[in-house]
Amino acid sequence: MHSLPPPSVESLDDILPQEPLLMMGAGPVPIPHKVSYANSIVINHLGETMNKVIEQVKAMGRYVFQSASAQVLGVAGPGSAAMEMAIANLTAPGERVLSVCNGYFSRRMAEMATRVGGQVTVLEVPNFEYAGVERVEAALKAGDYKVLTIVQGETSNTVFNRDLQAIAQLAHERGCVVIVDAVCTLSTMPLEMEAWNVDAVITGGQKGLSSIPGVSLLALSEKAWRKIENRKHPMAHWCLDALLADNFWNKKSYHYTAPVSGVLAIHEALRLVCDETLPRRFERHLVCSKALQRGIEAMGLKLLVPEAARLNSVIGISIPQGVSADAVREHMSRVHRVEISGSFGLEIVRIGQMGEQSRAHNLFRTLHALGSSVQHAGAALDLPAGIAELEKGLAQESVTVA
Repeated sequence: MHSLPPPSVESLDDILPQEPLLMMGAGPVPIPHKVSYANSIVINHLGETMNKVIEQVKAMGRYVFQSASAQVLGVAGPGSAAMEMAIANLTAPGERVLSVCNGYFSRRMAEMATRVGGQVTVLEVPNFEYAGVERVEAALKAGDYKVLTIVQGETSNTVFNRDLQAIAQLAHERGCVVIVDAVCTLSTMPLEMEAWNVDAVITGGQKGLSSIPGVSLLALSEKAWRKIENRKHPMAHWCLDALLADNFWNKKSYHYTAPVSGVLAIHEALRLVCDETLPRRFERHLVCSKALQRGIEAMGLKLLVPEAARLNSVIGISIPQGVSADAVREHMSRVHRVEISGSFGLEIVRIGQMGEQSRAHNLFRTLHALGSSVQHAGAALDLPAGIAELEKGLAQESVTVA
């Protein structure tokens, strides 16, 4: 009998940088110490301790989602798993689905709806524009749609669908179930699930909530839950079956072994959000993002998206002609120990402004790293002017954003 020999591998001590990178891209984001500590604990995935944790996660989740619905479910997987759970449970085979598409992640929702048998119509929004109410209303009138999918913030190209509330209301009036991707926006800007007539909101742990990747949240309205309970078709995804997930999240029973450390981490992340309160958290994110945007422009770089359609949670920055975005990011990482994101085919860089990223000390370090790295790549910038503008934008809010 022949057996494979054990592989020769390096330890993480040899792979990871000696000084941790400051994560300032489109996610994951830095996590607070209390979240990191919670993620190091393992407990039984069933029993009274976990039951208490779950009840508190749901209560805090209802606050963050701004919904009184009993159906706040966790998902052992990325935000895309929560997205697939929402779409697979709420889209019956043959149902007409209108997918409002601004970019990569909104198209992912359209693909998921197609895969579960939905008859999907894609409403393409022109580049760097938000989905206007009139355009969506015309599309809704053209078909008997049962589901509408839309992102609040398109992470891939930093477009913000600012008319989400009005669009959700229109879709609600026409009998649609409204599914919203809030992966990069939940807790960074207003989203009132119940008041806006949104039926499913998806988020990942690793962005605005400043928790770990791999544990996500999904909130469902009472209308959405009734549709799930009354469905006639068999659910194809066992792990993502909301009715089975309900056993664990609401009936203190077994579905699968929960990612207990991740659940503890998201508990602490949500607790910190509640301690800060949503109004203060929204203000901190807005002040930080606007100040950073002004600093970027003051030193001579251009923002990708016009202000009317610009997402504050993730900032897209055009790179000067003749400069490689990859070279800028590599220099920032290697020299300044700051990591930001590229994009999906665009010659841009993206800086995150979610959760713990939106702190004054992180902004100064990131702006300096970006400016000096673009200069190193050969472009002329006024870095001191950018830093001065950032400082000016933060000066009156120093207590809030520290």
